[in-house]
Amino acid sequence: MAMNQPAPRPEAKPVAVPANPRFSSGPCAKIPTFDLTKLADAPLGRSHRAAPGKAKLAEAIETTREVLGVPADYRIGIVPASDTGAFEMAMWSLLGERPAEMVAWESFGAGWVTDVVKQLKIEAQVHTAEYGEIVDMAALNYDNDVCFTWNGTTSGVRVPTGDVIPADRAGLTLCDATSAAFAQDLPWDKLDVTTFSWQKVLGGEAAHGMLILSPRAVERLESYTPAWPLPKIFRLTKGGKLNEGIFRGETINTPSMLCVEDYLLALDWAKSVGGLEGLIARADANTKAVADFVEAHDWIDFLATDPATRSNTSVCLKFTDDRIADGAAFAKAVAKRLADEGAALDIGAYRDAPPGLRIWCGGTVETADIEAMLPWLEWAFEAEINA
Repeated sequence: MAMNQPAPRPEAKPVAVPANPRFSSGPCAKIPTFDLTKLADAPLGRSHRAAPGKAKLAEAIETTREVLGVPADYRIGIVPASDTGAFEMAMWSLLGERPAEMVAWESFGAGWVTDVVKQLKIEAQVHTAEYGEIVDMAALNYDNDVCFTWNGTTSGVRVPTGDVIPADRAGLTLCDATSAAFAQDLPWDKLDVTTFSWQKVLGGEAAHGMLILSPRAVERLESYTPAWPLPKIFRLTKGGKLNEGIFRGETINTPSMLCVEDYLLALDWAKSVGGLEGLIARADANTKAVADFVEAHDWIDFLATDPATRSNTSVCLKFTDDRIADGAAFAKAVAKRLADEGAALDIGAYRDAPPGLRIWCGGTVETADIEAMLPWLEWAFEAEINA
């Protein structure tokens, strides 16, 4: 927009607000049918090792397999410390047998690079791209172990396809899929380790992570011992063999059975809306509503530069109006206006990301709420540009 263009008139404040203005990228919006009374069957005050607790944990694992289409010979475990704990557990237990290819195009991927290069001190080739861009996944050496995020939660950039990952790779692929699982179709045959947390796409509660291992990952665990000591909370093997109990619900530390019940509720809801296919469709519809808005307004754009790599969950936007002198202050002020009006909560860009907004569009968000929020975004922009 040209500098000499007259200031637009202040837009009238919209009337209707979203029924649920929660667009945080984690913890994310609860399922639309959520009600605390629906968690009444949680075995509170009981040991997670007692029969009811073990049954709930096993159900959570197998329903995850059902909804995501995880192959029968892949292990699924519930582990502590959310997605971060799950991915750390995988790196510290599996890496070091061969060099690593570390891939980062946003803050969480950059964190995994730090772990491998500075903490574990593994020989590694580091591949990075700026926020909004993505690394060329076809250029990696898959005879090495490859660590990457499928969906950059803080950049709104995702891997468009797993086709470039070779089936005959010698190394393992370790994939942080925390804002992709349940919203994007993950190619399980291309992923040896996959991690995510309940608090993302299904709007579950925090602190629990999911760790999914391919047979190749299990083989590595049983044939390779890292050179560094492993804390108890990271140990996936016992006597040189996989600790199968972890993948039957015998968790390493005590899980919250209330959180497990909440996750089971979310999984049941996921099946009710068409499973993975239905969840993807819901996220795509939400993202299309935002895309249509961006197309109609020249002062805002996606942070992701290539439409093929745009996330359908953590949708990151940037302001492009050249009248904005301080991008960070402007974006923060717009986000505050939206929060103060009850139109959108927690949509500021991640602290390490470029200034802008981040709107969660995962399947637990209703498209009607996205559509009700967008006129408020236009109002907030106009109000702030004229302030």
